[in-house]
Amino acid sequence: MNKLICFLLLPITLSSCKNKESKAYDLVIYNAQIIDVENESISEDQSIFISDGKIVEVRKGIDKEEFVVDRLIDADGKFVMPGLWDNHVHFRGGDTLIGENKDLLPLFLAYGITTIRDAGGDITPSVMEWKDQIAKAELDGPRIFSSGPKLDGDKPAWPGSIKVTSKAEIVAALDSLEKLEVDYVKTYDGNLSAENYYKIIEEAEKRGLKVTGHMPMSADFMKAVSLGLDGAEHMYYPLKPCSPVADSLTELDLGYGMIEPLIDTYDPELAEEVFAKMSEENVYVTPTLYIGKTLSEILEVDHRQDSLLNYIGPGIQKTYQGRIEGAKRAKASGSKMREKMEEISAQMIEPMQNAGVKLLAGSDCGAFNSYVYPGESLHGELNALSKAGLSNAQVIKTSIINGPQFLELENEYGSITSGKVADILILDKNPLEDIDNLKKINSVIKSGEVYDRERLNNMLENLR
Repeated sequence: MNKLICFLLLPITLSSCKNKESKAYDLVIYNAQIIDVENESISEDQSIFISDGKIVEVRKGIDKEEFVVDRLIDADGKFVMPGLWDNHVHFRGGDTLIGENKDLLPLFLAYGITTIRDAGGDITPSVMEWKDQIAKAELDGPRIFSSGPKLDGDKPAWPGSIKVTSKAEIVAALDSLEKLEVDYVKTYDGNLSAENYYKIIEEAEKRGLKVTGHMPMSADFMKAVSLGLDGAEHMYYPLKPCSPVADSLTELDLGYGMIEPLIDTYDPELAEEVFAKMSEENVYVTPTLYIGKTLSEILEVDHRQDSLLNYIGPGIQKTYQGRIEGAKRAKASGSKMREKMEEISAQMIEPMQNAGVKLLAGSDCGAFNSYVYPGESLHGELNALSKAGLSNAQVIKTSIINGPQFLELENEYGSITSGKVADILILDKNPLEDIDNLKKINSVIKSGEVYDRERLNNMLENLR
């Protein structure tokens, strides 16, 4: 009799234990179609379990009695993928524009961008403060990785840059960047010498710091690659070794005056060799095609009715005039450099991709870069990469996979899998079919925090 009672009680006991041991999560998304960009595939009826800002588990189907959760989202068959990365943005304009720069942060989230790579400016202390506040969920905005101040010569092109004219100054500059806990080093070419450019790369390589940025046109790009250069921002620099007359033009000390002759003498066969070497050395390129097109057309396109101007502060809008005046001067001189550079840059994209060069989607948005609006401009860049010949999966990879890989963070970002950071987009339509579907945003999840369409709209309304 006692044995019978024990036997009958056993299922009840196990059921009670199961309920007591139900796992607790902060957020669960179910009925999702998860996009695997690497394999260009979709997994249906998936459930994503999230706690403490990270993905704990991903599995097919769901049993709601197995867990307790603070928030449960039925994705209703929508498409789920990692949040976008904009790998080249700027915050700058001095102390008077700190507030206007800070106000740009929600724009990134509204366009599905959960991470940005700040490429240097003159308000680094504020950027680092925002970075910390966002990490602590005290401020709405994308995760920030930053280069801190740029490294330039003794006459920097931009305020806030660190002047370096000797090895001792380079060592001191890198010491200061390490104290700031920057995520990589950004070089610039106001009047940085070729030799000091090489020394920055060599010294950063010793410290395990990534180096990308602008290259002095007096420098040899392939030599920089051999010394350990990790990346190039914009297409001017990988363009240079693709011309057989590059060395002769360098001797003439033309600076950016050599760009048009380089374009005119571009050799596709030589370019194949250059791109193969870049791929072998794991050099990343941020093409910034969209800003090139925007600036090349700046005198022809009337931007006064742009809807996103409503979200840009008057101080930042004033900085847009500089590019307009520059375009007027170029037109008066008869220069076609921007138009020709736009054309050759697009031409180089597919051969680079085919050679295995890793491309990074970056918008170059920010003050002084006229009408290149935070958020929207990354989608413009992704569209430009698509028009240049990349498949939709390859385009998306330039943002969400290559971005983390450049910073060696691929174990934390880039896919909807257990252990990854819970930066997630829920999309109404499949972006593998149409790249414009990246704009069909239902919800953005940043470190497990949900920004549904209503919350995103409210944030934008508060910025107007």
